[in-house]
Amino acid sequence: MDKKTVCIVGLGYVGLPLAVLFSKTDLLTIGFDISKKRIEELKKGIDSTKQTSENDLKTSRIEFTSDETRINEAAYVVVAVPTPIDEGSEEPDLSFVESATVTIGRNLKKNAIVVYESTVYPGVTEDICVPILEKESGMKYPADFKTGYSPERVNPSDTVHTTENIVKIVSGCDEKSLDEIAKLYGKIIKAGVYRAKSIKTAEAAKVIENTQRDLNIALVNELSLIFRKMGLNTKEVIEAAGTKWNFQKYQPGLVGGHCISVDPYYLVHKSKALGHTPKLILAAREVNEHMAVHIARLVISGIKDIGKDINKAKVLVMGLSFKENINDTRNSKILHVIDELKKQGCDVHAHDPLLTEQTIRDEFRVESGDATKTKTKYDAIIVSVIHDQFKKMGISDLKKIACEKAVLMDIKSHYSTEEARRNGFIYYCL
Repeated sequence: MDKKTVCIVGLGYVGLPLAVLFSKTDLLTIGFDISKKRIEELKKGIDSTKQTSENDLKTSRIEFTSDETRINEAAYVVVAVPTPIDEGSEEPDLSFVESATVTIGRNLKKNAIVVYESTVYPGVTEDICVPILEKESGMKYPADFKTGYSPERVNPSDTVHTTENIVKIVSGCDEKSLDEIAKLYGKIIKAGVYRAKSIKTAEAAKVIENTQRDLNIALVNELSLIFRKMGLNTKEVIEAAGTKWNFQKYQPGLVGGHCISVDPYYLVHKSKALGHTPKLILAAREVNEHMAVHIARLVISGIKDIGKDINKAKVLVMGLSFKENINDTRNSKILHVIDELKKQGCDVHAHDPLLTEQTIRDEFRVESGDATKTKTKYDAIIVSVIHDQFKKMGISDLKKIACEKAVLMDIKSHYSTEEARRNGFIYYCL
């Protein structure tokens, strides 16, 4: 494997960290992305995702390029492109994977190994991608090229469970390719690799990781709906139950992002194609999707309780990304909360220190309002994600930007119920 070349196709949250790690080995590393803007930024040491440091980029030996012909230099091609769902039909959107596969196919080197990392349903690599590679390359599989699947397990903003510190599932189309793929990732993964029995097994393993989390979160979300009717604090109930050694302390909340709220639909799609409608998985999705409406309704109810006209109410949303301390807004469910409030006539502003005002306006269709500087007094404040900057803000700071009577919706249950109410807030949490 010495002096061989690896090409990473797709330099986002998954691909870029991989490229950085590979560039520290004896492999020549090419980082390919179709976005010329992205490539130019990376060459300057700028990562717009904020997940890779400027120093890591500038000291890496990655050869960044948007020239697809350079893929032909690679003995190993690793595909790390998005696999979203269609928002209207909730069906898998494989367009990015298929497009990348077309590009790779027409530039594929003979005897190369193509490894997919994108989350898919079992069968995509061999049943969809391989025929495209054969057609575009004019080569025969597996005689002239091989494939594998090694699912990404990236957790943005997590400084402990980084790519190299997470066990890597690897799979190949035969024993020889599996050995090579295991050795390839063994060069960068400190936690070690796990050899799956087949490509489809590895694909299935990835898709159920987040499906399991989705179901568990749906359970606590439904419990929070039940406990509200009982007058119980969900956080306090979970803390009490958590004293049992095998109780898993999942927390209620909005389920967004590019994994947990997306991956189950890939499994549902394949299951339905085989004649089985998965009731439990779909029920969990329904519960989690409902939470945005539930939150908006609580805020609206609170605004009415303070005697404010909904059509004149000013609402500030703090935190727009789908999780803490990242600027990733993909599939952020707070957008659904905002849309629901706007439908009712609320004047909604938003603040996220990790996003530009332009992004806030373009993606969330609201005006930006800096919670640390604004002179506006809000009838309701929704704290969606607790960025480090927000952790510095206490109830007293929120009180400064709130009307005398105001609603505080604390989605993450970060603040003290008693302190919020002492300061005159109608306080809600999940």
